[in-house]
Amino acid sequence: MENKLEVRHGEMVREMSPASLAAKNGQNDPGKFGRMFPALPALKIGDDALFDLALAMKDATPSDPVGDNPLIPAGFTYLGQFVDHDITLDLTPLEQQREDPFSTTNFRTPGLDLDALYGSVPQLTPYIFQRDAATFKQSTKLIVGKAAPSPDIRNGGAPDIPELPNDLPRSSHGRAILGDERNDENLLVGQTHLAFIKFHNAIVDRLGNGSGALRGQELFKEARRIATWHYQWIVLFDFIERLTEPGLIKKIKHDGRRFYRFRSRPYIPVEFAAAAYRLGHSMVREDYNYNRVFGPPGGPPATLNFLFNFTGKSGTIVGDLAAQDIGPPNTPMKRLPSNWVIDWRRFFDFNTPAEPGFALNPTRLIDPAVVPQLHTLPGEANREAVLPFRNLRRGVILGLPSGQSIARAMGIPPLTGDEIATDSAGSNDAAAAKRNKLHTETPLWYYILKEAKLIHGGKRLGPIGSTIIAETFLGLVHGDQESFMFRRTNWTPELPRKDQDNFTMVDLLNFVGDINPLGP
Repeated sequence: MENKLEVRHGEMVREMSPASLAAKNGQNDPGKFGRMFPALPALKIGDDALFDLALAMKDATPSDPVGDNPLIPAGFTYLGQFVDHDITLDLTPLEQQREDPFSTTNFRTPGLDLDALYGSVPQLTPYIFQRDAATFKQSTKLIVGKAAPSPDIRNGGAPDIPELPNDLPRSSHGRAILGDERNDENLLVGQTHLAFIKFHNAIVDRLGNGSGALRGQELFKEARRIATWHYQWIVLFDFIERLTEPGLIKKIKHDGRRFYRFRSRPYIPVEFAAAAYRLGHSMVREDYNYNRVFGPPGGPPATLNFLFNFTGKSGTIVGDLAAQDIGPPNTPMKRLPSNWVIDWRRFFDFNTPAEPGFALNPTRLIDPAVVPQLHTLPGEANREAVLPFRNLRRGVILGLPSGQSIARAMGIPPLTGDEIATDSAGSNDAAAAKRNKLHTETPLWYYILKEAKLIHGGKRLGPIGSTIIAETFLGLVHGDQESFMFRRTNWTPELPRKDQDNFTMVDLLNFVGDINPLGP
């Protein structure tokens, strides 16, 4: 007899078979989120237990280099956020998702198509494109904003750092003019978005030079194709394989996806969106060595608070740390001060020679220790200010199964209760998990972080997290009819690169040629 599962739909409780539950899966509707494992039962946990575990998921020593991950530079944390905004946009309030998570609409196309950069329909976003100064006709290039002149505070405020073409395009009120405004929510994801604006423009310049060069819409379409295919390559082979393991994408491509499957077009699995891909929260640092002004000896550190403050979306001018010619302190910021323009050498590994005050920022380890600043989110109160609680609670609301259930479904030996109940150095999360009886049936997000810590010392994901993330991203590219895998199976990158068999974020930034605008 077929097993029956209890599924909540609003206030009504009904029985559904695994087959009928699968019929409601996002596999049948690419506009929705769906499930990789629709037949597995949801893990039900009360808020008090979740909050107790969330409080324990705090990095007790956020400045200790022992908690750093030297294998993944910090720029990948915010590339990951840029990618997330490119593939998902859920406008449904979390409490409404409790009523029917299957009806949750993804307002982003589930693919690595850079619609967060170009807009879902570029014809409807003319405001992100430059215009010809003489004819005022729309250009094929994207607008670049200018950072306001600001003092070099490390040198006592003088000389000023001049205006630089290194801000997002903004309205007169400081609001970013983007295909996805979320990319202005913190300074590092904003500067990542700017790098992709400049990447597109550099490709346009390359294609538009010489006799017989492309023009107009043909030029734009070809530039977008080249930018998108190189971006897809970076995500699969420079980003995902750092999180998982080298060669995994090619192995899954050869052997086939076992768990993330769809009939015609991709969907976003909740196991991915609400658990596995939230690994980035554990990689965030408390502060960064940002550029020659902020971070090195003699200058203040670039804290998370500053990185969220120095944006047009939520920022205000902070006393002497901002340019005095863009407004008085504590007023809304209209332009990025030029002393906050990023030095990419500090976020991706360019093999930069050692110099005084310079450091490459690593990510923090992939583990349950989340930096304290993410336990006190600005603008939130009480439990909602604790990011780990929000993540854990979202998983319960969306009916995620336990990590052990998914491990068994994948044919992978699950972590034992004793393993999960063993604390790592500087962490109290295991005791909280055991205290709340979450060490034998464990929330998926926490399980994936614990798995990475126990199996690989936090340097990369374990088998459950790796499989969910690698299969999802590979499926998103496979299922996109405009992707390089669909259009040209054996395609390899065509832009200049260090390794002829690869194309990385370092190659992209070298191609743009704007690595350290502030100079030494």
